[in-house]
Amino acid sequence: MKPSIPKGMRDFSSQEMLRRRHIFDQIRKVFELHGFMPIETPSMENLSTLLGKYGDEGDKLLFKVLNSGDFLASLSAGDVEGANSAATSLKISEKGLRYDLTVPFARYVVQHQSDITFPFKRYQIQPVWRADRPQKGRYREFCQCDVDVVGSDSLLNEVELVQIVAEVFARLGIFVVLKINNRKILYGIAETIGQVDKMMDITLAIDKLEKIGLDAVKEELASKGLTQESIEALQPILELSGDNARKVESLRKVLSSSQIGLKGVDEVETVLNYCQSLGVAIDLEFDLSLARGLNYYTGAIFEVKAKDYAIGSICGGGRYDDLTGIFGLKGVSGVGISFGADRIYDVMVNLGLFPEETEVASSKVFFVNFGGEDERVALELMKKLRFSDISCEIYPDAVKMKKQMDYANKRGMPYVVIIGENERASRTASVKHMATGQQWSVSFDVLDSIFE
Repeated sequence: MKPSIPKGMRDFSSQEMLRRRHIFDQIRKVFELHGFMPIETPSMENLSTLLGKYGDEGDKLLFKVLNSGDFLASLSAGDVEGANSAATSLKISEKGLRYDLTVPFARYVVQHQSDITFPFKRYQIQPVWRADRPQKGRYREFCQCDVDVVGSDSLLNEVELVQIVAEVFARLGIFVVLKINNRKILYGIAETIGQVDKMMDITLAIDKLEKIGLDAVKEELASKGLTQESIEALQPILELSGDNARKVESLRKVLSSSQIGLKGVDEVETVLNYCQSLGVAIDLEFDLSLARGLNYYTGAIFEVKAKDYAIGSICGGGRYDDLTGIFGLKGVSGVGISFGADRIYDVMVNLGLFPEETEVASSKVFFVNFGGEDERVALELMKKLRFSDISCEIYPDAVKMKKQMDYANKRGMPYVVIIGENERASRTASVKHMATGQQWSVSFDVLDSIFE
């Protein structure tokens, strides 16, 4: 049987890893420039930590881990024969792979609150797992790059996240649009049309507006029990047009009877005004159709899409005032955003945005191996190059030169150094630049200087 891996999982080649490292390095640099520090949490969490935090749809996508040992020992005949598979699964599985990094982060904050200085600014770059149907740009294992601050209600945190998004994608060379909305506005809309009890249904339907269109959203709302009158009252809100300022002005009139809705409008306007005055270089769009289905968002919500390549969201997040309260720590507000490294990778590959240094082998200099004393001298010179932070390697066997040069070509190493009897006698190395074919002699004493 041919070896394989599960659907939605991937191996990464050396070239892919060099490209991914470039993405992570740029993201990490921006995070740390803004004062965020790294943490890590385990791949597995207790299911009690994860369940109920992502809504019913999210709970279904959790990868559950079977208990160690005889996991069936705790089951009765009724458990096996009964119809309540959810309750049965909890008896044989007490742990699950993390679905995202935000909920584990909230658990971390509560568990380590006595050791944390608030506001707490952290970032994480780790894989997450979702039992989703694999498709283009959607994987079952993928890496998230999260940046969050907890312990502060200030909208300056939202402004900083917008700046971070702008700086990261500028470094990566991706032109993006950052869409912003506020869950308070969505609640205000539900309140205005008299359907507060249908808040989640309205949110989930609105979130699909761009994918399925207005008519399909109206059909879904009707199927969830909204009256035709309520749906008609909602339609003008979903069709708001114009620039950000005009949308803000229109919403103030529409939501005039909703205090919480107006507060959401104020928050969006504050963020937009700060970003404009600071000259943040990003296309920032106030989008009322943006809802993001996750239950824990309570304020600002963000979503980022690439302009030049069709793929889903490549970055998203928002404010979550109540998340740590689920774990017993009340009154700690947080806001964060997550970069989808795997989708970002796909965008950069398809647009040819990776720099040249990510397309070559890790070694800059390749030494041909002629064996004997030539080999010993080559090893000494390699030690000197590495001391100067120049990556290099030698072919492990003294085989035919053609085989060694083919190896250097396939690895994409830019320089080849030849040390033979004549080179040892003159203490000069023959250096060949593989791309141009140019070859010259360089003294052993200054060999490191030509590769810096």
